[in-house]
Amino acid sequence: MTVGIVGLGNMGRPIAEHLSEVGETLVLWNRTSSKAEGIPNSTIMKSPCAVAESADLVLSILADDRALQAAYDGRGGILEANLTGKTVIELCTTSPETVIALEQAVEARGGLFLECPVSGNVVPARSGQLMGLAAGKQSAFDIARPLLDKMTRRLEYLGPTGAGAAMKLAVNLPLMVYWSALGEAASLALSKGINPALVFDILTDSSGAIVPAQKRVPPILKMMTEGDPGAVGLSMTNGVKDLKLMCDLAEKTGGPSGVVSAALAMAQAAADDGWADYDCSLVGVHAQKGKKT
Repeated sequence: MTVGIVGLGNMGRPIAEHLSEVGETLVLWNRTSSKAEGIPNSTIMKSPCAVAESADLVLSILADDRALQAAYDGRGGILEANLTGKTVIELCTTSPETVIALEQAVEARGGLFLECPVSGNVVPARSGQLMGLAAGKQSAFDIARPLLDKMTRRLEYLGPTGAGAAMKLAVNLPLMVYWSALGEAASLALSKGINPALVFDILTDSSGAIVPAQKRVPPILKMMTEGDPGAVGLSMTNGVKDLKLMCDLAEKTGGPSGVVSAALAMAQAAADDGWADYDCSLVGVHAQKGKKT
């Protein structure tokens, strides 16, 4: 079996490296081809179409809907290939409407489609410890499962296409809200002169802390004290994208959106203020300082 990967960015590259290590034969495409270089047991292809033609299973791991449209519908896109006998697995965080449309387009070309947005960052991607939120036809899931099992610590099949997208947005919502709230929480304590390192140490050891805070607080503190934004897991731009998707889904389904709307306003303000390429966990730092660092 040959596995195709379209998109070798922040998540695609470590996933490809892990799959190579566990013995998969890979065909790869990335808009900047140099990002696909140096992965053992892989061949770099000239287009997403060439990947789809050469692979049995195609993983698409792209940043946003614009990249998705180019990779599927653009010149040399996945949908130019004859997809008969092939399964396309979309890992991007996007809307239910987008993956439903992709499923219809892939099936029109003879293929099977599965959405499986993943929860986790670069480290679990590299070690095969992501959480997979799969949805689509049962036949597509059954074919994709052996590969997805190699990439995930937990893999759930959620039902018809669109359910995976909704679940991924639900997973990301509390995380984005937490980063926004963390800056405001710290501000309360810092206003009384408590040492910043102690403030964050207490906050991350409290009942209100989340698991990712343990690893993200040191770079948050460094940004506050030294102005160093550090490494990026999920950029502010992509955080804004996800928050907009959450708001849109809430509006369409009649769900509440007051909390996520407030988080979106904070993240958008940070992105507009020159923090677009910083990690989204720094949104609370921006809100506290209210200016560029």
